[in-house]
Amino acid sequence: MWPAGLPYDLTPATTAYMAVVLFGAAFVRGYSGFGFAALVVTGAALVTDPFHFVPVVLIVDIFLTIAQARGIWAHIAWRRVAGLFGGALLGVPLGLTILMAAGLDLARAVISVFVLAMCAALWSGWKWRGAAGTPAHLGAGFVSGIANAAAVGGLPVAVFFAAQTIPATVFRATLIAYFTALDLWTVPMMAARGMISADTLWASVMAMPVLLLGVWLGGRQFLSANPSEFRRFAILLLAGLASLGLIKSVI
Repeated sequence: MWPAGLPYDLTPATTAYMAVVLFGAAFVRGYSGFGFAALVVTGAALVTDPFHFVPVVLIVDIFLTIAQARGIWAHIAWRRVAGLFGGALLGVPLGLTILMAAGLDLARAVISVFVLAMCAALWSGWKWRGAAGTPAHLGAGFVSGIANAAAVGGLPVAVFFAAQTIPATVFRATLIAYFTALDLWTVPMMAARGMISADTLWASVMAMPVLLLGVWLGGRQFLSANPSEFRRFAILLLAGLASLGLIKSVI
């Protein structure tokens, strides 16, 4: 049965808060190509069960790519996408098994620590030595697949790409293309494990107008601003939300 009210028994106040989180995360995604799901999940962790929003962000992420496809298609490095996805094929089912075995507070704490570690790696300016070949892409994709069970699979790949010399347009476009393939693999597995409900679909429908606006505005900003400066801002925002989530999980 389709839900009659707000999804997941959210209150009007928490719904308004999540609308702001979703808009901000979509803006970041439209601009930088990464951080969308991690921002939503870490933001949601402050007011509700964040795992309600894991399948939501994966579903809407697929539709957001459709809105961006025209502007990114020519810049996608498909060989990178294929290598990453090869690793994710094994990583996703393992990650879902681990997630379903963990309690809420433990999982929230682990996600927060993981996000903070990825932010530290991005901020450090660490660089990959030599050429990143197929084995490296498979490894990064495997880690990404495990993390995508909690909708934070984009961060390991963002770290991996940031450690290499990749033009900003290719960085952004390839991340978006890979995330879509990753989501198309993860969502059916979540459905098979009973992690997707009518509330999931209702929340996805409600979120789309806000998300499309945020992605459109973020994409326009990408054309006129400095990507490295905005990436630093996104990293700090992610780190702040993850820190608050970690505090909440242990109090």
